[in-house]
Amino acid sequence: VARRLSLRKHPECHSMAGGKAIEYLAQTGNWQQYVFRPPMQQYRNCDFSFSGLQNLVNKAIIQKEKEEGIQEGEILSCVKDIAAAVQHTVAVHIIQRTYRAMLFCIKNNILSSKNATLVVSGGVASNQYIRKGLQTLADANDFAFLCPPPRLCTDNGVMIAWNGIERLRAGLGVLHSTDSIRYEPK
Repeated sequence: VARRLSLRKHPECHSMAGGKAIEYLAQTGNWQQYVFRPPMQQYRNCDFSFSGLQNLVNKAIIQKEKEEGIQEGEILSCVKDIAAAVQHTVAVHIIQRTYRAMLFCIKNNILSSKNATLVVSGGVASNQYIRKGLQTLADANDFAFLCPPPRLCTDNGVMIAWNGIERLRAGLGVLHSTDSIRYEPK
């Protein structure tokens, strides 16, 4: 969405990554100006998909470009509102699917309802709007909420390394010899 909105050309966020630019612009946008249906509402599972949302947003952008008489690649006057609406819809989708997963895990005794914890990491965890929504979800369902500081959420390699350090310290699942490992492409 950030690429389609040409946010690299936006004066306020030209040096930001796409997700960060969406979050930044959404802070002063009105998400209610554009209502995008959360993806996969017809499926009652825990899967995530954003392709349907991307198509809806692209159609809205094309329509707005026609209305404003601008070419693809130029900045729309409503870019902040679109960013806010996209961020809100993504948050709703993630929260709904996560809630279903939480319920599934409790119902099937995969998690103890006493010490249940929701862990959020990776790039999505750096978005404060989504993070706040997931924190609210965890609180409302008596789940502990663990989320690394945003500076550690932008690179999954950092998260994998952190997990490795924690496992090494705990002596869990550490492979000391790689001689017996067979590697296969894909």
